[in-house]
Amino acid sequence: MRQVIYIILCCTFLIVLSDTVQQPNSEVSGTYEMIFSDEFNMPNGSRPDSSKWACSMRHKSRWARWISDSSAVAYIDKGKLICRAIPNTNLATDTAIMLTGAIETRNKFYFKYGKVEVRLKTNRYRGNFPAVWMLPQPPCKEHPYGGEIDIFEAYGTNADAYHTAHTHWTLHLKNKNKPQHQFHEQVSMHKWHVYGVEWDERKITWLVDGKIVGVYFKLSDSDALKNGQWPFDHPFYIVINQSVGDHTWPDPPNLKHTYTTYIDWIRVYQKTKE
Repeated sequence: MRQVIYIILCCTFLIVLSDTVQQPNSEVSGTYEMIFSDEFNMPNGSRPDSSKWACSMRHKSRWARWISDSSAVAYIDKGKLICRAIPNTNLATDTAIMLTGAIETRNKFYFKYGKVEVRLKTNRYRGNFPAVWMLPQPPCKEHPYGGEIDIFEAYGTNADAYHTAHTHWTLHLKNKNKPQHQFHEQVSMHKWHVYGVEWDERKITWLVDGKIVGVYFKLSDSDALKNGQWPFDHPFYIVINQSVGDHTWPDPPNLKHTYTTYIDWIRVYQKTKE
């Protein structure tokens, strides 16, 4: 009889444990629905899916100054997106000292409020400057008046991952702690981590491997709002890029080195209507 009771209790425990283990996934599916994803499961050497991504445009900004549409800097390999910055060996056809990979969903996919998760890894190295971030879908105000949400950034040999909300309020007016707009924590850059952001009409929350690492809040102060403290009520699109620093910040790159960031997948969810 004791043995029977013991078996029943064990079975009950396993059922409860199973429900507990499955609960996070069932909670996500019950609260959110996936509206965009890329698992990068394309043949080796493929360019990123053109129905979802386009090459970002080169311009004078630090991150964009050497962007290239070369297949050598943004391609699929073994189910991963490989985003690289490589030495330019043919300056006769392109004057960029290095060639860097950058892709974006502008005009292809954009959304207002939701959750983004991206699984990636990179390497600490002088001049390394990879990022996954979001910008407002045009038509919109010019940067930084339209806002910017940095899901993940890494800088050179720094062991910290950074997560930032950029606005006119934080950049031009220097209100970096009213409220706090940037957060960072040490991670093992060379290992896989899931970097996430949850964005709604009141706040932006950053997570690393499911753990909250920072929150940027919308203030109730009318003067702050008039001065651009919260421009995040507009659809945003996604950017993934591997860039390098310069002589100002972060450290300048090793022009003979190849920088690589690996992206396993990226997924976007929105809350379901109750």
